[in-house]
Amino acid sequence: MDRPTNYTALLDSSVLFPAFISSLLLWLASASLFRVRWTDQIHEEWIANRLDRYPDLNRAQLERRRKRMDAEFPDSLVTDYEGLITGLSLPDLNDRHVLAAAISCRAHVIVTANLRHFPESSLAQYSILAQHPDDFILDQIDLHSDSARLVSTSIAQHKLSLTESRPTWTNYLAFMAKETVLPKTHQAVTTREFKTLISTALQKLNGR
Repeated sequence: MDRPTNYTALLDSSVLFPAFISSLLLWLASASLFRVRWTDQIHEEWIANRLDRYPDLNRAQLERRRKRMDAEFPDSLVTDYEGLITGLSLPDLNDRHVLAAAISCRAHVIVTANLRHFPESSLAQYSILAQHPDDFILDQIDLHSDSARLVSTSIAQHKLSLTESRPTWTNYLAFMAKETVLPKTHQAVTTREFKTLISTALQKLNGR
């Protein structure tokens, strides 16, 4: 799969809200498989949604995560896009800020769980694709000769980073397999070949 080296993905709040998916996407971005972008408004949306869903969390916790995300990806925050919003048309007018930001930062793809909110008919003129995170992550595996290794390392890093829940690999993969999480990705990464790549990545991460 040919792709420009500056391939840019705008992540909307629907993929930043679920902790498992958002964390994995960020590990993949850290591997330089793509450039990641978002806005302050997108931040506000995923934070509000997570506080609404999980009342035991507090805003300070999520603000710290927001600051870490912005710090770890210094070019991620899109600004000065608001002037484009009123001229755009989408099924849900409240999503126009996402498309405006994508246009402004010249994103190639909007990664979103709400594909019906970003129909091809509305995005084609801007040469922007809307893609579900499961399909987007799956695409990373076949980018080039080294991408499968990079994805396997990102998955290993992601799993090891879950120090609070500390899932076993069986539980980690079972969660990934859920229909509402990343079932296609799960199918791809549980092949014998990919399991070998993950095992090799874990050995290197553990210093063996």
